[in-house]
Amino acid sequence: MNKSLAYSALLMACLTPAVQAEDIGCVTTTWKLIGSNHKICVQAFDDPKVQGVSCHISQAKTGGIAGALGVAEDPSQFSIACRQVGPIIINGKLPAEETAFTEDTSLFFKETKVSRMYDAKRNTLIYVAISRKLIEGAPANSISTVPIMPWNGK
Repeated sequence: MNKSLAYSALLMACLTPAVQAEDIGCVTTTWKLIGSNHKICVQAFDDPKVQGVSCHISQAKTGGIAGALGVAEDPSQFSIACRQVGPIIINGKLPAEETAFTEDTSLFFKETKVSRMYDAKRNTLIYVAISRKLIEGAPANSISTVPIMPWNGK
């Protein structure tokens, strides 16, 4: 019975849809003669477990021929800003720390991960974006906080 429960949990985890980011736009940082330009791209995603919170993340995207072919490793340069965009509704109890969003940033073993934490004392959600590949001994990171506030009297 325990094995079947474990297999069911694993299957549900695999079938759970990943949070998809919406592409907002890109700004060229370096023009390339051949291949795509180096750029900073902005994406938006809504927290899958906290209705009323949206995040925008900007990330550096490598251009050139490798970038155009989708095989370039993007640098670990990003920023995140999360805001309350409506009444905050939390379905169930939030764990102390949980992944809210992930995106691969290279063909091999590198991703940007956004974790959500809850600071109960300050009634604030904290979003931490990190690179899942070590850069000079420490991961690149960025943080944004969302105080849980009433929305239009609610």
